[in-house]
Amino acid sequence: MSAVTDLDAIVLGAGAAGMMCAATAGQLGKRILLVDHADAPGKKILISGGGRCNFTNIHTAADRYLSTNPHFAKSALGRYTAQDFLALVEDYGIAWHEKTLGQLFCDGPARQVVDMLVEECAKGSVQWALGQPVSGIAHADGRYRVTIGAVEHVAPALILATGGPSIPKMGATGFAYDVARQFGLSVVQPRPALVPFTLGDDEALFRSLSGVATEVEVRWQKTRFREAALFTHRGLSGPAMLQISSYWQHRTSIGVDFLPDAQDDWLLAEKRARPRVALRRVLGQHLPERLAEALLGRLEAEGELGNLSDKALRGVQARLADWPFSPDGTEGFAKAEVTAGGIATAGLSSRTMEAAKTPGLYAIGEAVDVTGWLGGYNFQWAWASGRAAGQAV
Repeated sequence: MSAVTDLDAIVLGAGAAGMMCAATAGQLGKRILLVDHADAPGKKILISGGGRCNFTNIHTAADRYLSTNPHFAKSALGRYTAQDFLALVEDYGIAWHEKTLGQLFCDGPARQVVDMLVEECAKGSVQWALGQPVSGIAHADGRYRVTIGAVEHVAPALILATGGPSIPKMGATGFAYDVARQFGLSVVQPRPALVPFTLGDDEALFRSLSGVATEVEVRWQKTRFREAALFTHRGLSGPAMLQISSYWQHRTSIGVDFLPDAQDDWLLAEKRARPRVALRRVLGQHLPERLAEALLGRLEAEGELGNLSDKALRGVQARLADWPFSPDGTEGFAKAEVTAGGIATAGLSSRTMEAAKTPGLYAIGEAVDVTGWLGGYNFQWAWASGRAAGQAV
């Protein structure tokens, strides 16, 4: 077997974090090999944001990330900010726009972001090995030996940037976890995040509303999100549900406020103003008609407001403000936008992403136990953690 030994670092995974890391290190004069089993880089970038790539969020802060150590992300995020990445995007003349809640998207196709990162790698003379699976990894005498085909590549640094198992149809696997464990790092149990819920047969009524969307506030314990919810043929989706899914634990319920802007005792005020109007019509004026009908079918109240007691109307108000759903699960890694859990932060430096007990081994991006909210936060973690490791190798 032939060997390539003139490398400073080998980066496994040519996604967002891996390309940022390779480009950063390469431009600092390091000799970098960027490896991916896929035949082209950045495949998840291309499908992100509906093909427009929600590349960052201007409200990025460490409290918008889930991790066993909630402080871990602060260092990298503080040293490479959303504004830093935006400046790079603008240097390349990529037009962008802000959607709701600080989300920044390309005006054109996500391909522009991939092309930008490939060009950044070219500026750093990064070498590529695409479409070739890794068949072996070993470590001895301060060197990592990565076997690809019939060639062994040797370097003092190895960066794990292969992400998590979400969206397996894109080739995603738990490869990074296997390598981490091989070198003594622990792994926080991976689970699907930013993923639609499924509802059981007892809530089939709501599955029949497939395609209906409305703005809600959803909560799980003390965590709340206000965004759109979407009913699907399997359960609940839309931004609000994807957000809360990252926090939700099996066999627990979530609460949905279907009228988050409603005033206290709004139904009693309606009753006094319009006693002859039917409750059905009032709900239909505030919610999509099919949803109003479905909710009414579960409420023990019907008829004109004037014929309903204040107590009954308060009960309706309370139910609409905190409607319980008990998902029987999620749609799993196949539909999850990201993976929660991953390589434990306890074994990594928050400044460099290097493994404390295994010098030269780094983990970045989605492979690490740091998971952002929906809306560009996970890309910003990829850029920031990739930058941190790229400067350190």
